[in-house]
Amino acid sequence: MKKTTSLLALLALTAPVLAQTDAGKRLITIEGAPRGDVRNGPLTFTGNPVKARVSTLNIEASQAVLAAPKGTALIEAKGKRTTDFTGNVKVVRGRLTATGNALVYSEATGQGVLNGSASATFTPDKTDGDTVTIKAAQMSLDVDNDRSTSTGGVTLSNGVQNGKADKLVFDEQRELALLTGSPSLTRAAKANQKELIITGQEVRALTKTKTLYVRGGVKLVQGTTTTTGDAVYYDDRKNVAYVVGNAVSVDSKSKVTVKAPASGYLEQRTDLARVRALNAAYKIPTDQFKLTGEK
Repeated sequence: MKKTTSLLALLALTAPVLAQTDAGKRLITIEGAPRGDVRNGPLTFTGNPVKARVSTLNIEASQAVLAAPKGTALIEAKGKRTTDFTGNVKVVRGRLTATGNALVYSEATGQGVLNGSASATFTPDKTDGDTVTIKAAQMSLDVDNDRSTSTGGVTLSNGVQNGKADKLVFDEQRELALLTGSPSLTRAAKANQKELIITGQEVRALTKTKTLYVRGGVKLVQGTTTTTGDAVYYDDRKNVAYVVGNAVSVDSKSKVTVKAPASGYLEQRTDLARVRALNAAYKIPTDQFKLTGEK
């Protein structure tokens, strides 16, 4: 009994020391008295719920199993251990709350992979903002930065904006969603404003300001109007889209075609169903849409 107690104490006491290093940021701390092989693992924690912490991530679940790589003693495996969380998993980091059926966390990668009806909500910092909701087959939470990566049938909801993609990276610090893999974003119809669907190779959405930057084979479809180009900047609050690069707009009903001059762009007012060509350069503020640390 004395030997078991001392080993558990050593596991707990060494974590704060290692946490001073970058690698220590990834170390996991789990509350409760585990059962299992204290020296070699695995250790099983149960509770109502089990609570754990990794850097800024707070995790709850019905059960957690802490394990070391095969052939390595648990006490010597700090920085290489894995923890399997199962049953009503919830992860909280600041304004982000994610849930799922199971989560596997690796100290080596600093990634917590959430599976089984994975979903997350990101609440606004003001009461008048919209909550961002993300759903996917799998969601990976990174402890090295405030970022999550969702894959597999991803959907994003942000007020009247709804996105779909194969992959979504959400930067909590920038409140920026990056959608790739057949991405699309739909702006719901409102009053006399018809539904707007924007597609391209890559969609970047600032969820707080409701602005978008879409590039690569861009297409905007609203009612009978289809506008194409190389890239578009869309401001939802101002109901205006600026389409650049080989920009052309066609109304299938009126048969009217509007083309941007080589040195200009198209301005599309989504609330007025109006497109006009402007003979001036328009520079999309792409720096606003970079992920934290992206060059």
